[in-house]
Parts: sequence; structure tokens; C-alpha cells
Amino acid sequence: MGLSTGVQDAVNLGWKLAQVAKGTSPDSLLDSYHAERHPVGAQVLKTTMAQVALRREDDRTVALREVVGELLAMEEPRRRIAGLMSGLDIRYDLGPGHPLLGRRMPDLDVVTAGGPRRVFSFLHRAWPVLLNLGAPGALDIAGWSDRVQLVDAGAWELPVLGRVAAPGAVLIRPDGYVAWVGNGTRQGLAEALTKWFGPPTLRQA
Repeated sequence: MGLSTGVQDAVNLGWKLAQVAKGTSPDSLLDSYHAERHPVGAQVLKTTMAQVALRREDDRTVALREVVGELLAMEEPRRRIAGLMSGLDIRYDLGPGHPLLGRRMPDLDVVTAGGPRRVFSFLHRAWPVLLNLGAPGALDIAGWSDRVQLVDAGAWELPVLGRVAAPGAVLIRPDGYVAWVGNGTRQGLAEALTKWFGPPTLRQA
């Protein structure tokens, strides 16, 4: 857990530093690093302490370990621990909305005009992705097209969260976390694009 947490720390900070260094985003973007990652580190420390405690061999701990084992035979506790160990349970506080908002986007199979793809393949360029799961061409992000990829696609079942209503679109940050979810409307999209990826580029007349 600690290694993967460190990698996520680096990725979370890396794309934000790059945008600030290029002048795309203001310095205030860096403030989100502590707000997002400090609670994750605290949770990892707590989980590690619990795992170490369960390795003791006194009678009380052995009994506790057996009870935990019985709980993990049940679907809901097993799903909860799987999310905890994989990091898919992490949710940044980006406000109310769709269950996926603020969570790491699962690496789903999607169908695009160019054929089937995995979601994470779009992140290889370290660019954010606006995944349009509605009607092709329904979204226009011309002001951010120099730094955000727009992909028309279709999918949907989510690990950890299970079956949830498929949104119309999902804005994915370079670190794989969902910054905006649309349900048949563009409401909040321009604000999310500006907050995370800077103001729009003015079009030439």
C-alpha cells in the first residue's frame, strides 16, 4: 500500500506542478495536493497499524483474526477491504454529485470510433480526458482542445461501486481521478475545466 500511495502522491503533484510551471494554472492549484493526499496517507498509516496488530500471536489477537476472516467471507466487507487495499475506495472531496466524482476512474473497456480501447490508454500522454458517453459530438471544449482530449465512447459497470447509472460524460484528470460528471447537461463543465486545467484559450477572430 505504501509504495502505490507514494506513486499516486507523485502523479497527483506532478501534473499540477507542470501546469503551474507552464503558466496554464495559478499557484493555488498546488494547494489541492495537501487537501487530497494528506488524508490518504493518514488512512494508509492506520491500515498498516491494524495489519501489524493482527499479526500478533496472543490468544485475543488470534480470536480477532478469526472473526475478521469470517467477516471477509461476506461480500460487502470483502468489497470494502478490496477497495481499501487497491485504493479504489479513495474519494477526493470535490463536492456532491455522481458516486464517481472525486474517485479514481476504473480502467474500463470502451468502444470508440477507432475501435475498442481501455480508458487508461487515453492517459498515456498525461493529458486530461473528457469521456463523452452520450451522443457523439454532443460536447464542445474548443477553448481547452489544446490541453484536454475529447473522446466519444460507450461503456459501464464500476468496480467497488458496482452498478451505477451511466453518466453522459466524465472528465478525467491526468492522475486518473474524476473531476466532473455530466448527466445530460454541460452544467459545471466549464468551471471544472477552468479550475483544474486553466482558463480557455481565446479563439482567433
